[in-house]
Amino acid sequence: MIDLYTWTTPNGRKVSILLEELGVEYNAHPINIGQGDQKTPEFLEIGPNNKIPAIVDQDNGLKLMESGAIMIYLAEKYGNFLPTDPMARIRVIEWLMWQMGGLGPMAGQVHHFVHFNPGKAEYAEERFSAEANRLYGVLDKRLEGREFIVDDYSIADMACWPWVSRYEWQQIDLTQYPNVRDWYRRIAAREAVQRGYHVPKKVGEIPPG
Repeated sequence: MIDLYTWTTPNGRKVSILLEELGVEYNAHPINIGQGDQKTPEFLEIGPNNKIPAIVDQDNGLKLMESGAIMIYLAEKYGNFLPTDPMARIRVIEWLMWQMGGLGPMAGQVHHFVHFNPGKAEYAEERFSAEANRLYGVLDKRLEGREFIVDDYSIADMACWPWVSRYEWQQIDLTQYPNVRDWYRRIAAREAVQRGYHVPKKVGEIPPG
């Protein structure tokens, strides 16, 4: 049994989507980051960086933070969505790290400056919007002629997809990135993705792309 401590953000949805795809039992515990739940002593025992998601594996008592690390751990524990072949495995990890170091942080800055605080920092809006568009271009090129980011559906797709699902917040026009748009729609059609998107609660429909 996995205890998942999460909220309705792209980083949180990465892990709930993976758990749904794996089909394993888990309990979702809402951590309302708007109310400061991530700063409580109880949560900090599990996620000392004040960030969701975090998990506790009841099988062995492991407490784990950082969504990328959690995804690798769960994929290895349950033997799916991360290849065992060394070359395929490192390629999936490569694109997972791309999301962790690029797509997520840059899109998050667009959310902050463009979506939530428009007009307060013109330079920041321009800089992070340009970088987000550059990253969408990188992903679009990667997906040319591919159904998924790395051969088979993997944690790389599950990590990137929730960030792309906020394309409207980022003022991204997916028609400019047709390979990303088609990939986004393919993944959005998956039942496990639809379930995982609404954990720990439903706050709206999945954007259609």
